[in-house]
Amino acid sequence: MISAFFASWALFVGLFMIMIGNGLQGTLLGIRGNIEGFSPLEMSVVMSAYFVGFLFASHMAPKLIQRVGHVRVFAALGSTISAVLILYPALTEVWAWTIGRVVIGFCFCGVYITAESWINDASTNETRGKALSLYMVVQTAGISVAQYILTLGDVSGFILFIIPSVLVSLAFAPILLSASTAPAFDTTKALPLKTLIEASPLACVGMFLMGGVFAAQFGMSAVYGTLEGLSVGQISLFVSVIYIAALLTQYPIGWLSDRVDRRLVILGLSAAGGIGALLAAAFAGWYGALLVAAAVLGGTSNPLYALLIAYANDYIAREDMAAASGGLLFINGVGAILGPVVIGWLMGVGGPRMFWLVIAVLMLSLAAYAGWRMTRRSRADIDPNAAASYQPLAVTTTPLVAEMAQEIYADETLQQEEDRAASA
Repeated sequence: MISAFFASWALFVGLFMIMIGNGLQGTLLGIRGNIEGFSPLEMSVVMSAYFVGFLFASHMAPKLIQRVGHVRVFAALGSTISAVLILYPALTEVWAWTIGRVVIGFCFCGVYITAESWINDASTNETRGKALSLYMVVQTAGISVAQYILTLGDVSGFILFIIPSVLVSLAFAPILLSASTAPAFDTTKALPLKTLIEASPLACVGMFLMGGVFAAQFGMSAVYGTLEGLSVGQISLFVSVIYIAALLTQYPIGWLSDRVDRRLVILGLSAAGGIGALLAAAFAGWYGALLVAAAVLGGTSNPLYALLIAYANDYIAREDMAAASGGLLFINGVGAILGPVVIGWLMGVGGPRMFWLVIAVLMLSLAAYAGWRMTRRSRADIDPNAAASYQPLAVTTTPLVAEMAQEIYADETLQQEEDRAASA
């Protein structure tokens, strides 16, 4: 991983700064919205708007890059992000923030895809897996640092909005200067949704349900914290724990899922996450319990994202694996758009504890569905000892990174087939 960093250090430094900017503005809006008097439902609309923009950019940004090139797309999206971040405290209206979140979600997704294409181009087949793991570490570190920065300023002022604007603007310098020529860019056509659903109903249903969970932890956790009466420092730690736990559990869960029936792991993780959310709702007044619940939520829900993709791969031809990522991420994006709206409305009706109850319903529903699917399909045709088939992914994954993970998985699967044929 260290060698992967030094091979593209400027790219990773730039992406680290971008993640600080994005992580800071996400949590900051959740806190500032309460100060401005926005209702939970209004804030849920604002937060879900980010995922609307992100979903559109997943399909449109690659076309823009192919049409005008990496550098122009970078410059246009970066300047737009900086402008929107400055406008947030100047236009404290729900409609303005909603539009801003759509725009900023689109721009951040486009920036990620542009930068990630450089990482992909700078990697070889031997180093791509390490680069992908390092990228996930950089994402988590950036979001965690952002939560600390949040405690250093006044959330009711302008300075905390200026900081992410400056960071995002400065991030482009190392990224652009690190590559003398823009890489070739191509995308894989997504596998039809009908084909995906027929191949793996559990993966598709799971990605939809987890979209709501991811949107809750990424967009609504700060809103929940303000309604619960937590301080800025407490909210920052609460959000950080979610992402740090997600990073720590990815690899051991991936190792386990490559050696047992993945459905058992999916069932166990979703059940543990659902039970943890129920306990958080029951002991919401105890901050220590909230931190434990945050760790359980991050440590179970985030690995489920990559686990569901790996499970879908078990039933998809090797040559279709990269194409499947686009459809799975689209399903996840739809769930991410709907999740905050449902949670925000219910928190407005039933109080902040509904945040945990909705997450519990989503997680336990996945556990129940996984258990039911185990009675409908045999795993006898899948090799339970297949190695290295799980690729860790962060919840902010774009289609490009998902395709990179799928390519790694396909290459390793092919290598395993060749090794078995050679030993036969």
